[in-house]
Amino acid sequence: MAGTIADLIVATLRASGVRRVYGLPGDSLNGFTDALRRDGTVAWGHVRHEEAAAFAAAGEAGTTGGLAVCAGSCGPGNLHLVNGLFDAQRSRVPVLAIAAHIPQEEIGSGYFQETHPQELFRECSVYCELASVPQQVPWLLQAAMRHALEREGVAVLVIPGGLFLAESPRGAAPRPVSRSVSRTIPADASLDRAAQVLNAARRVTILAGAGCAGAHDEAVALAGTLKAPMVHSLRGKGYLEHDNPYDVGLTGLIGYSSGYRAMEHCDALLMLGTDFPYREFYPESASVVQVDVRGEHIGRRVPVDVPLVGTVKDTAQALLPLLERRTDDSFARTMTGHYQRVRARLDGLAQAKPSESPLHPQHIAATVDRLATADAAFTADVGTPTVWAARYLRMNGRRRLVGSFNHGSMANALPQAIGIQAAHPGRQVVALAGDGGLAMLLGELLTLRQLGLPVKVVVFNNSALSFVELEMKAAGVVNYGTGLHNPDFAEQARAAGLFAARVERAGDLEDALRSAFAHDGPALVDVLTQRQELSLPPKLTYEQLKGFTLFATRTILNGRGDEIVELARTNLRQLSRD
Repeated sequence: MAGTIADLIVATLRASGVRRVYGLPGDSLNGFTDALRRDGTVAWGHVRHEEAAAFAAAGEAGTTGGLAVCAGSCGPGNLHLVNGLFDAQRSRVPVLAIAAHIPQEEIGSGYFQETHPQELFRECSVYCELASVPQQVPWLLQAAMRHALEREGVAVLVIPGGLFLAESPRGAAPRPVSRSVSRTIPADASLDRAAQVLNAARRVTILAGAGCAGAHDEAVALAGTLKAPMVHSLRGKGYLEHDNPYDVGLTGLIGYSSGYRAMEHCDALLMLGTDFPYREFYPESASVVQVDVRGEHIGRRVPVDVPLVGTVKDTAQALLPLLERRTDDSFARTMTGHYQRVRARLDGLAQAKPSESPLHPQHIAATVDRLATADAAFTADVGTPTVWAARYLRMNGRRRLVGSFNHGSMANALPQAIGIQAAHPGRQVVALAGDGGLAMLLGELLTLRQLGLPVKVVVFNNSALSFVELEMKAAGVVNYGTGLHNPDFAEQARAAGLFAARVERAGDLEDALRSAFAHDGPALVDVLTQRQELSLPPKLTYEQLKGFTLFATRTILNGRGDEIVELARTNLRQLSRD
């Protein structure tokens, strides 16, 4: 193949189904971006910050399942990718990062902008290698793409800027790379042992996560056979919540009491494709059977009696014939009944009077849910937007919910929405943004306009890092350093060329959202939101209660008793319902 190394890279990406590369240009990337220009079929997703490029790639890969690509110039350029790449790695989505490097002959000399990317990116990747000569690039590129797809993670290929312009090796040709399809099933002896444990238990609960993607029917069939309530993780919500008579919601820090009780009262726990991290929410004395295609993840959170290494779909199909079908569904009925009561209370908290101002966040999330399309893709910033998304966005098998749920980074919602919208131009994409998160990567509103991406941004504007404040309250710490002096985000969005509205009363929310959702371009709705709204976990420990008491006492002693009054007033509805 004639042409440069950069031409070969672009042709290989194109042959493998890649349609865009997210990044910011720089001199060490010139050979690569010029090859994209000449090719004309792989788009350049020009963002305003490389962190957004990596988040956008993660958002695209998370919704398509295919390889997504980002790129950064040498030194500071590719270093900006690192936070979004950590998120992609921990979310286990296939992303290739092309990290340009300084000239080969200057490596190790302390040259301008010199770093060592192959060392810096090692922790957030499944593959990270430096190409030094043209002959390496075809093989390293293939290996990087294969690692990203097969191991579902980040692969980083470090290429000195001058190498992009080198002549492609004689005989090198673009070879497409695609994910292989395989089945992984535990051995018969392991399946038999799992069946014995589950058949002997009186009360089985299923904890299911993102590993159940594509295995909804099999997971529900297991619940039906075992008459087991099903608790889903946050990342499993989109795959398991819908058409599931055994669903009892979430447990954990942002979960509900129904999910917590289903875990607390079981004598056997069946874990399906989840690595739920919070040990304090696991049952203390139940037998545990864990299914995970990554054997090294089994037993990381709780002692496991029977490990089953396999994909959830295939393992469930093999396990079902070995299980005794139960007739006693009293445990499942009790827990699903509890969930229905919890759900009714949560829905009641989402009601609002037209004159209410600022708005309760529950009402905002529930209204977004009601007005969004049946196949909408949602992103949610870490913090309170994730809480309200988890509690009020209803999944139906067609909708998707994406966030930084494992890495927990601020400012993820807007750039992830960029990647999802770019990959799904006809789909409604809604970013639930915190005011702190939006402000952190505010420049990406310009990206929406420049790339013509009709993302709808809903801002929970409470003038605070409110989830951090909640953590401080639980720890007995007086809130400090968390207040935000925000601008009018709607005015800023208009200045960037977006349709925008600002909502200060509950009665105006629906009209503003309808107008934004109907707009054929990017839009932002800035909603004035209650700062002191509490999102309580399903169980308050002694330490947390002690922490809240200390917080209240110290806040009053510091002359800020008005905050306690506002906290009580804001949450009076919630406390009276509970």
